[in-house]
Amino acid sequence: MSEQAQSIERSLSTLRATFRGRFEAASTEQSLRDENAKILGKKGELTAILKQMGGVPADARKAIGEVVNTLKQEVEAAFAERLATIARAARQAELDAPPFDLTLPARLPAQLGHAHPISRVRDEIVDVLVSLGFAVHDGPEVELEENNFTKLGFPPDHPATDMQDSFWTTGGMLLRTHTSNIQVRAMTTHAPPMAFIAPGVVYRRDDDATHSPMFHQIECFLVDRQVTLAHLRGVLAEFAERFFGAGTPVRLRPSYFPFVEPGAEVDVGCPFCKRPDGTRAGCSVCKRTGWIEILGCGLIHPTVFESCGIDPEQWTGFAFGMGVERVAIVKYGIPDIRLLFENDPRFLAQF
Repeated sequence: MSEQAQSIERSLSTLRATFRGRFEAASTEQSLRDENAKILGKKGELTAILKQMGGVPADARKAIGEVVNTLKQEVEAAFAERLATIARAARQAELDAPPFDLTLPARLPAQLGHAHPISRVRDEIVDVLVSLGFAVHDGPEVELEENNFTKLGFPPDHPATDMQDSFWTTGGMLLRTHTSNIQVRAMTTHAPPMAFIAPGVVYRRDDDATHSPMFHQIECFLVDRQVTLAHLRGVLAEFAERFFGAGTPVRLRPSYFPFVEPGAEVDVGCPFCKRPDGTRAGCSVCKRTGWIEILGCGLIHPTVFESCGIDPEQWTGFAFGMGVERVAIVKYGIPDIRLLFENDPRFLAQF
C-alpha cells in the first residue's frame, strides 16, 4: 500500500474515533451544526481527505472509497441523532420552565398610532360646523361635468374646465375639482331651507410646495329666506373663534367666484404673531401683514339656484369652501404641503 493511501486511512481512523465526542460536546443546535460543517462541509475534514484520493493507486481507491462512504453515513446519522437530542432537551426545558402569563403587561410601553394631521384638522372643522347647526352631506368623487361645472355657473371657456386643470374620464365625467358638486346634488334633491357641509377628497392638476393633485376640501352652504352677507360673516366669525381660538379676527376681501355673487376671500388674524393684547406683530408666515387667507365665500348666485330648480326670488343662501391642507398648514405652521403626503413617521410624530 502506498504512503498516500496509508496517510488517508490514518486520517479516516482518527476522524472515526473523534467525531462522536465532538458532537456530544456541542450543547446547542448552532454549535452542533458548526461542528458538522467542519467535517462534511465544502472545506470540511472529510472533503479534504477526499481531495487526496488523486495520489492513491487505482487498486486501493475502491477500498478507501467504501471506508469514506461508510464514515460519511456514520457522521450523518450521529449528527441527526444529536440534533434530535438537543431539540428534545430544549422542548423539555420549555415545559419545565415556570408558566408564562399572557396577561402580563409588556415590558415596553405600547407604541400607539394616532390620527394623521389632515384627519385631525378635518374632524375639528366638521365638529365646529356641526355644532353651528350644519349637517354632513356626501357625494361621488367621479362626477358629471354638469354637476361639477355647468350648474355652478362656470362658463364653457372657464380655465377650470380645461383638460390641463381637471382629470377627465369618459362620457363627460371627471374627478371632482371641488366638493361644490355636493351643493348641486343637495339643492336638486332637498327642498329648502337647508344647511349642509360637504367634506371630501378633490382632484386638480397641481403639484408644488403649496398644491397637491389630490387634497381635501370642506364645502359649507346654507339656503333659507333673506340670507345676507351678515349671516355669512357671523358664521365665519364664530367658526374662527371656535377653531383658531378666542379673539381671532376675520376679514372679507372682495373676490370673484363663478357660483357666488358677491364673492370674497376670507382672512383670519395670524395665530403665529398674536401678542398678549390681541394685536399682531406680523411674521414670515403671514408675510408681515398679520392676516392669513384660509377660504373663499359668497352669496349663492341666482344662476345656481335656477339650475337646481330653486326660485332665487324666494330663496337666498351663502356658501364657503376651504382646503383642509391649507387650514392645517396655517394651524400648525407647516412650510410645505408635500410633508402631509410623504408620511414620514418623524414628521407625523410631531402631531
